[in-house]
Amino acid sequence: MTNSVHDMGGMHGFGPVEPEPNEPVFHADWEKRVLAMQRAMGATGLWTIDGGRASLENLPPAVYLGSSYYRRWFLGLERRLVAHALAGEDEIAAGRSLRPGRGLNRKLTRDDANNWRWPNYERPAAAPAKFKAGDTVRTRNINPATHTRLPRYARDKLGRVEAVRGCHVYPDTAALGDHHHAEWLYTVVFSGRELWGEEADPSITVSIEAFEPYLEPV
Repeated sequence: MTNSVHDMGGMHGFGPVEPEPNEPVFHADWEKRVLAMQRAMGATGLWTIDGGRASLENLPPAVYLGSSYYRRWFLGLERRLVAHALAGEDEIAAGRSLRPGRGLNRKLTRDDANNWRWPNYERPAAAPAKFKAGDTVRTRNINPATHTRLPRYARDKLGRVEAVRGCHVYPDTAALGDHHHAEWLYTVVFSGRELWGEEADPSITVSIEAFEPYLEPV
């Protein structure tokens, strides 16, 4: 979550969240095609899920706010195709290939698609975990220009480590192309009042999955 408009937690002025009754999985057939393209192109292994998230987060604010869920996915995919030289901006504008495609030495089969599973992002730890369940921690007050999984509303806040979740690929560097760097991951619990102020419901707690570089000892 860069400091962009997509990081809306705790922001005012966007109105209430209004769930759609009996919401369908897709509202139009083109949304199904976007999901299929996402899965197919993800199989190239050229980017991680965090690289995909970053391509959406960096959309211009007016475009992001004015787009539906699957239109954001589509626009982000276009950006990744261009960034990885799988298509040119001129080809996207033309709606057709203008040059021979880039060979990837991989064929996605029907079985691949039908048996698709989320990758395992857990990795061996380079050092012991710095925190344990029950520790009080403070989140860092970071303002990254690139992707992070620490939301703005939870920065520079006191919380308690609820669980140690193992060592996993670090999203902040994975979004930049490093698919191997790993950090310890924790579940950290915050009181609603710590996050939202004294007017918040005192019974509310919020849990986030926080990587070790986000945390400082207290």
